[in-house]
Amino acid sequence: MAADKSIPDAAKTEKCPPLFRWAGGKRRLISQILPVVPKSFNHYYEPFSGGAALFFKLQPANATLGDKNEELINCYQQVKSSPEEVIEALGKLKNTKTEYYKIRAALPKNRIDRAARLIYLMELSFNGIYRVNSDGGFNVPYGSKKNKEFDFDKIRKVSKAFATTEFVCGDFGTTVKNAKEGDLVYFDPPYTVAHGNNGFVQYNERIFSWAGQIRLANASTSANESIEPENSSGS
Repeated sequence: MAADKSIPDAAKTEKCPPLFRWAGGKRRLISQILPVVPKSFNHYYEPFSGGAALFFKLQPANATLGDKNEELINCYQQVKSSPEEVIEALGKLKNTKTEYYKIRAALPKNRIDRAARLIYLMELSFNGIYRVNSDGGFNVPYGSKKNKEFDFDKIRKVSKAFATTEFVCGDFGTTVKNAKEGDLVYFDPPYTVAHGNNGFVQYNERIFSWAGQIRLANASTSANESIEPENSSGS
């Protein structure tokens, strides 16, 4: 079955960078990833989205982005559906060291305010990274970016890029459960090793375990076998 072209015409797609940096992001490796990405596909799935660098490079017409990070997925959802409200909330936040630590300690209940808070922290934190403690609290210090201004236009561009994108907050299996032949599934899980000395534990309150990696490998193999055409002779 021929796949529908899922990558919009480049002339009609406005260039849009990721909303923010993310630990383990592949922005610098995109040129090595693109050669193995199919020219066309029906639906794009990325269950470990993070900064979603490949998504923003491809800007697929139909996509599902997933992640277990509730703050990240909420931010993406609010930017998609209510970009001007997010911009308004972000514009009220002051860029000072004192305000940074107040906002870092705050836990707003309103979804718009939560989205604005995450963008604020990611823009002004040291090295612009997302890192939490064992209780899930954001703990990156202020980056002393006193002259940093928020890029409201980028938020609007990201909102447009998300126009036909669905979001899932949950396990990778939930995100890709509807994937079928002709779809593109991009797995980029958190790095882990078979022993306990794992650097990425410093970025997450719960490490993506070795058992999780094995489960992911099995799921990936099963998905390939279930959607591979019967007459395929590929290796």
